[in-house]
Amino acid sequence: MIDILVYLFENYQPDACPAPAVLTQKLAAAGFEADDISAALLWLDGLGHAESLVPMLHGTGAIRIYTAAEQEKLSTEARGFLAFLEHAEAIDAVLRETIIERALALPTVTISVDRLKVIVLAVVWRRQHAIDALILEELLADDEFDAEVDSPTDAAVMRILLN
Repeated sequence: MIDILVYLFENYQPDACPAPAVLTQKLAAAGFEADDISAALLWLDGLGHAESLVPMLHGTGAIRIYTAAEQEKLSTEARGFLAFLEHAEAIDAVLRETIIERALALPTVTISVDRLKVIVLAVVWRRQHAIDALILEELLADDEFDAEVDSPTDAAVMRILLN
């Protein structure tokens, strides 16, 4: 499913993404499995509803206390990365809560930092949220595989997110 999210923000502008039925056909033609397509579209649909679930969050300097279920699902490194993004003002409390909600919606047992970065990119892409180029570079960095931001894929993602 994560591969489909990456494929979407590599190939589509958030406001020019086809309707779900058309997108399903295009993703199938691109070689994705029907179950993965359904899961990804359901996840994206949930992203559209997630913002309405977030209470009004005001003020700065508050500390996010994670529930036991959230601590179990989000690795310590992933929670630290969210704190870094918020401290760097790359995301606000509402985006943070949306990211957490979407991370918890994944069937994965534990969300690593690398997986969280894809979730953050998907939320930022869908919300068309402006993000600093250095933060974007950090999101695109794949520590597990030591990837560089100079790849054509990363350049395409950076172009989409910075426009």
